[in-house]
Formats: sequence, structure tokens, C-alpha cells
Amino acid sequence: MIELQNVSRIFSVGDQEVAALRDINLKLGDGEYLSIMGPSGSGKSTMLNLLGLLDRASSGNYLLDGGNVTDLSDAELARVRSEKIGFVFQSFHLVPRLTAAENIELPMMLAGIPAEERKPRVARLIESYGLGARADHRPDQLSGGQRQRVAIARATVMNPTVLLADEPTGNLDRTTGWEVLKLLEGLQEQGISLVIVTHDAEIGARARRRIHMLDGRILSDESSGA
Repeated sequence: MIELQNVSRIFSVGDQEVAALRDINLKLGDGEYLSIMGPSGSGKSTMLNLLGLLDRASSGNYLLDGGNVTDLSDAELARVRSEKIGFVFQSFHLVPRLTAAENIELPMMLAGIPAEERKPRVARLIESYGLGARADHRPDQLSGGQRQRVAIARATVMNPTVLLADEPTGNLDRTTGWEVLKLLEGLQEQGISLVIVTHDAEIGARARRRIHMLDGRILSDESSGA
């Protein structure tokens, strides 16, 4: 469960202050499927960065699984992020010199998980995501769809409870983008909370809950049946 209570994010630009988020109140339940939409500059990416503990609120509170994470230290935030939150980005953000398998394994290495536990978990994800023939390939040897599947495998290898996806189909052709979207939706159906930021109204409409943002505020919050 995620809850934002009266959250604002203010940036200083020269001698001016810019409100990227304004008094946001939001509850996200376990296993929800939420899309965040709005024009450029509406606050979508700021919202995602804040939800992912990559940024801090200027005011307000952030509750995650019942605990207040607002004032945690950077080290504590990094630990919570590693344990509970996975990220999928438009530009994949894979490490160029690592193979697909090594990219997937990286979060576990950083978390200090021993090799005897890492290897089988990576092997299961490679098989599950249809990457068996590409496990030893570097990102520049993979197609866009393969790179995004590697990125999703890396994002889920730590078994997060929340998966945040920032324009996950933006660098893919239409057919490959829908394949990636269905993969993400399959993870949500298994119990992960899925939050997608998108400019694509058709993709956003697939979510059971849809938030539209404008000027740092939630303009509408709509839900539909499963």
C-alpha cells in the first residue's frame, strides 16, 4: 500500500520556485493497475520519481506498507527501494558492457545476495521472458523488445511489490510495444502493483485506474471494473 498525504514538490529555478507537484493525495492498493497521464510538464515524471523514492517531497508525507518513509536517510531509502520497488524506463538503462544475464543479476549483486541464490533466479527469469538464446548477448546485440524484456527481468528480480514504468513502450514499434505491455500486465495479474506513465491514451486506458494530471495536480482519478 502506498499513500501520499498532501505532497508537494518545489524546485528552485534561478530565483524562482516552480511547483512540480501541488498537494497530492493518493492511495495505491496492493496489486492495483494505475496509469498516470497528462501533457508534458504536468508532473507525471516527478510523481513517478517520488513514488520510486528517487526524489523527496518538499512537504507532505509518503507512507509505504504502513511505514512513513518521508524522512528516511538516503541509505535507508536505497534499501527500501531495492526491496520493494522495480523500475522500467523508456530508454532501458541497461549496462552496455554487461550481458543480458549479468544485467538481470546486477540488483542482486548490489544487494549482497550470494551467487548460489542469484544464478537460479536469473535462469528462471531468462526462461520465463524468452531470452534463453540471448542470455550472453550485450545490449547492443539485442533488439529493442529484447532489451526491454531484460530491463523488466532486472526490475523484478528482487521480487518487488511495486513496478513503476516510465513510457515503457516509447522506444518500441507498435507490435513490440503491445507485447511488452502485455508482459507488464501479466506481472500485475500475479499481484504486483503496476504504475505506468504514458502519453499514449490507448495504453493509459488499459489500466483499471487512470489519473490525469495538469500543472502538478491530479485533475481526475477514474476507475473501471476488472
